[in-house]
Amino acid sequence: MKQKNSKLLGIAGAFALSCAVAGVSVAQDNQHSSGPDGSGPDGSHPDGPPPMKSTPESEAIQARLGDTSTLMGTVPIPESVDTCANRTGVTRLVCLADILKGSASEEILELLQKEYSVEDAKKWSNLPAGAFPSRPGVFLGEFNLEQRGVVKAILMEAASLTENEGFDEIVQTLNADDYIGTVSDDYKAGYSSFNGKIAFLGTPSTTSLWQLYYGGHHFAFTNTYNEGKLIGATPSFRGIEPFPAFEMNGRTNKPMLQERDTFAALLNALSTSQQSNAMLEGTYRDILAGPQADDAIPSTQEGLSVSELDDNQRDLLLKAIRTYVGDIDDADAVLYMAKYTAELDETVLGFSGTTDLNSEDDYVRVHGPSLWIEFSLQSNKSTNTAGNHPHSVWRDITSDYGGQNK
Repeated sequence: MKQKNSKLLGIAGAFALSCAVAGVSVAQDNQHSSGPDGSGPDGSHPDGPPPMKSTPESEAIQARLGDTSTLMGTVPIPESVDTCANRTGVTRLVCLADILKGSASEEILELLQKEYSVEDAKKWSNLPAGAFPSRPGVFLGEFNLEQRGVVKAILMEAASLTENEGFDEIVQTLNADDYIGTVSDDYKAGYSSFNGKIAFLGTPSTTSLWQLYYGGHHFAFTNTYNEGKLIGATPSFRGIEPFPAFEMNGRTNKPMLQERDTFAALLNALSTSQQSNAMLEGTYRDILAGPQADDAIPSTQEGLSVSELDDNQRDLLLKAIRTYVGDIDDADAVLYMAKYTAELDETVLGFSGTTDLNSEDDYVRVHGPSLWIEFSLQSNKSTNTAGNHPHSVWRDITSDYGGQNK
């Protein structure tokens, strides 16, 4: 099944929408461009964060930015969280949130606890803190050590504890910003783990609607809860530079290597005819459904129907999907995987570029009735070195933002 879509119009639309909403230069690295091959009008690639525009919001953010490491991987969890020891899931999250809020100054609490709004929920980006001042929340570095330990407990409860997934992916992405801070000359961008942000959109509760918002450079974690249940785990954005691995903060970091490798294994397991049917037209220089591009998922599928895969190929696809769904807590991940498994025969696989997914402009997507995943390689932007780095997103067409954007 090889179906067509208006891809270039989608790229241009996402590009225009993102620039309008973010209010930033067209040079930012999360946008598609509108040339026939995805390049800019002059044939150039998007290149790094946009220049900062001086506004009261951007100036306020610049004053708050820090350049020190928070070392979230080794921050101790304080004894204060022991009062939540007998609670699990959302009940434990609410308990931990109350501890964090109870220890916060008035200034921190005003930034941390926000009223729920879809508008704020949509303020996520791949850009570093200095280039996207609209993110709500408190910088990790603005908390004291004990408070950061409570934040750590919150993120560990909401996310998976699997190596290179979930919370470990959060830590390694923060380590990447610490690394970039040692090599970048863009001091206003905010390349440091100090500048990851957390907020509660809506008051954490087991009876009402709220979102755990965590984000920063190359990361968006957007769990939405209502009546004590997770009702949306997407949009979920991941990127990393350097890629595929780097040394920082006492460890080897490779948070997105498993996503690339599982998709490459799947594409290389396809027969020649299957690869031909899965091949997308044109060149993709970035993901479509990135930040400020909530309407960019095409209405028509394009690629190879998963119904044509054999059992081994389907298992490889499910393994690839699990590297995204497996970022959230295990119990909720099981529910999402059951949903996507049931929809496999209505799901389509597409790619562009090489099957090894190790070259610039390599791209793969999974498009189902509910599921949307993209993985894209583009040239490095922040490390001043040759090479490529990935942008990737998991969206659920039926429950992005907990369904509140419908």
